[in-house]
Amino acid sequence: MIKSSIIHPELLSVLAKCGHKTQILIADSNFSFVTNSNPRTEIIYLNFAPDMLNAVDVLNSITKLINVEASTMMAWPDDFENTIHAEYENLLPQGTPMSFQQREDFYQSVKSPNTLLIIATGESRRFANLLLTVGVVK
Repeated sequence: MIKSSIIHPELLSVLAKCGHKTQILIADSNFSFVTNSNPRTEIIYLNFAPDMLNAVDVLNSITKLINVEASTMMAWPDDFENTIHAEYENLLPQGTPMSFQQREDFYQSVKSPNTLLIIATGESRRFANLLLTVGVVK
């Protein structure tokens, strides 16, 4: 039995395959996992019910196993209060750059051959998708 903050066998397997510059999407429950992914991207479904598992818990566990070089979020409308953004910034390693892309550009980034993994969460907040770029082992 592995002693780790993550015990999901398929998720551990895909994380072990991630190298420098690989992308991982932590997706909210509104994201179209299949139609907005590359055919070779592996999708791990952790979306059992609304907010089970939520994206913040997934990010918290993922960052204990991989180094994050950069992150990207989909830009949201000016009149939208994105509460998860600050939570992500608090969990990401200090100094991790975060960029923002318009919807279609974000979808194209996720469809990139560099995106090896999509983690489907039950996160019910809108604009909660977070694309991580894996960093080097330090």
